[in-house]
Amino acid sequence: MPTLDPRLALALGSPQHGDSVARRTGRSLRKLTSSAAREVAEESRLAALLQQPVTTGRVIAVTSIRGGVGKTTTASLLARTLNHYRHDPVLALEADSALGTLPVRLGAESVRWSCGDLAQILTPSMQLTDVTGYLMPLTDGGWLLPASQGRLSAPLDIPTYRTVTLALRRYFAVTVVDCETLPGEVARTAMDTAHARVVVAPLTAEGVNGTRIVLDWLGQLPHAALTSTVVALNTTSNDPTLELKAAMAHLRETGVSVVHLPYDRHLSGGGPIRTGLLGESTRRAATELAAEAMTRAVRVR
Repeated sequence: MPTLDPRLALALGSPQHGDSVARRTGRSLRKLTSSAAREVAEESRLAALLQQPVTTGRVIAVTSIRGGVGKTTTASLLARTLNHYRHDPVLALEADSALGTLPVRLGAESVRWSCGDLAQILTPSMQLTDVTGYLMPLTDGGWLLPASQGRLSAPLDIPTYRTVTLALRRYFAVTVVDCETLPGEVARTAMDTAHARVVVAPLTAEGVNGTRIVLDWLGQLPHAALTSTVVALNTTSNDPTLELKAAMAHLRETGVSVVHLPYDRHLSGGGPIRTGLLGESTRRAATELAAEAMTRAVRVR
């Protein structure tokens, strides 16, 4: 079944580059005078973190306190980044009981099987090649398992989520889970059982305040969930009203790492994400966020 109505795909037009022409020109000029060695060293450091070996499949859960703040976009960026750097299989799994948009953001043209479908046929004897036959291969690499077939259906439940994630950890080094928003039951289960957690917060007073409440809840979980949590502070507007430094300081008081995802014209379009059209600062922030999440996922035994 198509993930996006062909008429809407035409209405999207040509996707914009994340950076304006003026910004790209200015950055090219600054690069001529900056230290190339410093940039290479930082890229190598992040690559090493992203390529850390794992003994069992790691699960990174992504959620937020409400919709429309960039949760699915962030999950898509994480999956794309991890797949780019790692040499073992990476899975993007949609665990949103609503009509999620992960297949659209990841550029999947159609979907066939869902989490509920796969949960009914998984057996311990299945090989990776058997499992991938029920998944969507992504053009940039990696695999996708949607929560639904693009229509209203029974919501994803906790037993189905547990069955699928536990089984697929045998085949995929990293699974990025695009959860429903909190306080949904599946989201709470995913956050409680994941190896690492990414909470997406919009750069607004309401968003930062609500995210702080979520972090306080994570701090009360019995297995030190807060130490394996990263906040993605997302700027969804070109003219934010909340001061970035104050927002980051407020969230960091809980002890979590905070990575700022800047406003990006390409991402704001809402269509398939094309990595080559992302702004440079967005790509750098996505790499840093993925490295932070991967480091915390590996720490968990």
